[in-house]
Amino acid sequence: MSAFALTALSPLDGRYHAKVSALRDHFSEHGLIRNRVRVEVEWLKALAAEPALAEITPFSPATVAELDAVVADFAPADSEAVKAIEATTNHDVKAMEYWLKKRLGHNPEVMKVSEFIHFACTSEDINNTSHALMLKEGRDAVLLPALDAVIERVRGLAHELAALPMLSRTHGQPASPTTLGKELANIAARLMRARAQIAAVSLTAKFNGAVGNYNAHLSAWPEFDWEGFNRRFIESLGLAFNPYTIQIEPHDTMAELFDAIARANTMLIDACRDIWMYISLGYFKQKLKEGEVGSSTMPHKVNPIDFENAEGNLGVANAVLRHFSDKLPISRMQRDLTDSTVLRNMGVAFGHTVLALDSCLRGLNKLEADPERLAADLAECWEVLAEPVQTVMRRYGLENPYEQLKAMTRGKGITREALHAFIRTLAIPAEARERLLAMTPASYTGKAEELARRI
Repeated sequence: MSAFALTALSPLDGRYHAKVSALRDHFSEHGLIRNRVRVEVEWLKALAAEPALAEITPFSPATVAELDAVVADFAPADSEAVKAIEATTNHDVKAMEYWLKKRLGHNPEVMKVSEFIHFACTSEDINNTSHALMLKEGRDAVLLPALDAVIERVRGLAHELAALPMLSRTHGQPASPTTLGKELANIAARLMRARAQIAAVSLTAKFNGAVGNYNAHLSAWPEFDWEGFNRRFIESLGLAFNPYTIQIEPHDTMAELFDAIARANTMLIDACRDIWMYISLGYFKQKLKEGEVGSSTMPHKVNPIDFENAEGNLGVANAVLRHFSDKLPISRMQRDLTDSTVLRNMGVAFGHTVLALDSCLRGLNKLEADPERLAADLAECWEVLAEPVQTVMRRYGLENPYEQLKAMTRGKGITREALHAFIRTLAIPAEARERLLAMTPASYTGKAEELARRI
């Protein structure tokens, strides 16, 4: 581990830096500055390409290519140069504007229209669009692929273990059997739905000036359709256009995304806790890793640390995500600055989520079912067959079926022999009696296998 990682304040940049490195391109200060440059460059290109804005000279293909290269080749050293200018301006967006003019100072076509860099923009036009791009790219390029890997592993285990019977536990007590695969299919189904909701959030951006009314735009070109033009500009970046805003975009779709991620994280917390319990019960064993230590004093231990790490990081992520959702849609009158510092922590929430997904996947890849342990639990719980027996009794009109089975089984076990003796006394068709006598806790799993294979 590097000296930087050892002295980092945040574990995301220290202990876990390698596991969340893919997020740095999107949510670091460099990632924010790079997106600001992208928005400014695309805005200048859009203005220059509009025939109705005759005073802005169109760019040659060579200049368009150079402008594109400024964005494509934007490196950390360029961000450092922007930050050096910010030390004087004490304004991050203005520093980026000055850097861009200096960077393109040799190009006469750009210099001729250099004052149209940042034309009619408030800083928030640049910032909100950049933040939306950061979120969209971070979601699509990093978070969703990490979530997809977890879902696919859970689905694979669901198919692999579809037919393996398992004793259910409701309220922690023995209940109607299922299969281990079906319980994993339940997790996969929930995560698949949550994944679709995360992906479906359409992130909005605004580009309408200081208080959302195109005041500056119309002062220069009063007859021009700025709303239509700016809508096309925002949509060209792959974002949805918000026509009604104050100085800032109200962050409602950001909150939708953060809420959707937090819901998926909550489902994963539930899954991690259940799998932790299944490991504790012995339903799952964990593959051993050479050289790994489970306890500093107890050599026998193989701890479910991956699921514990995942649960902890999901909790941290959700604490931040829910603060985002509660805080960001609120701004005093036309603008306050409380959102600015909060938005700088988007990478923190994504980082802890991605870290948790990595831990969860590693834990899933270590799991091995223990059929003998599962079978032993089932063999000791013949009382779970009280449900099908009393249900068949109801079909054939026998009196007080529930009460009879309750008296025989509630709060106590029952042997196979005792249950079969009771079944043989029932006045039901022979075929139904034989079906009940052939039933075992391990075979009483309903459609569990079919449902697990279907996911």
